[in-house]
Amino acid sequence: MAIRQILRRSLSSERRSNSMGSTDVPKGHFAVYVGETKNKQRFVIPVSYLNNPLFQELLNKAEEEFGFYHPMGGITIPCSQYLFIDLTSRLGGI
Repeated sequence: MAIRQILRRSLSSERRSNSMGSTDVPKGHFAVYVGETKNKQRFVIPVSYLNNPLFQELLNKAEEEFGFYHPMGGITIPCSQYLFIDLTSRLGGI
């Protein structure tokens, strides 16, 4: 249930950003911000990743660290960008 809350809030924030002229997110995708420092990188990934247990672990880590507050407008995932790219490449690429 918590993953749904994170995603719901993230998607509603993303829609607000998109309506204000931000970069579009294709249908069936959502934006996440990844990094352990202030300089986070934005990735647009398929919603199908939400079904993967490895990705769900990252979301649980994000919930533990940030709760449901994601000031960047998308879900913020507190892991290295290298780890994230490695994981998503195993899930089907970015």
